[in-house]
Amino acid sequence: MSTATSATSERASRGARRTLIGVVASDKMNKTRVVVVTRRVAHGTYQKYVVRRVKYKAHDERNEYKVGDRVEIIESKPISREKRWRIERLIAKAEEV
Repeated sequence: MSTATSATSERASRGARRTLIGVVASDKMNKTRVVVVTRRVAHGTYQKYVVRRVKYKAHDERNEYKVGDRVEIIESKPISREKRWRIERLIAKAEEV
């Protein structure tokens, strides 16, 4: 069985899991990163675009992602009281100032 076929069947058996893209805001906890996901939505009354931000606690097994890194997080089973996401992959490293 090829890896592409096994990955497809694994996704089908687990159901559709949401993926989000955000920026790591905090790396102070062990194996946990706080990821801020920003999105723009139209305001219902004023029809102007408003920025909405949500913070998710995501699991990082090897403590490899740092503040400012752009990452993709994926839904997972509950890991702790507040952690229901894990970091899937790095999209862009943080720019050094």
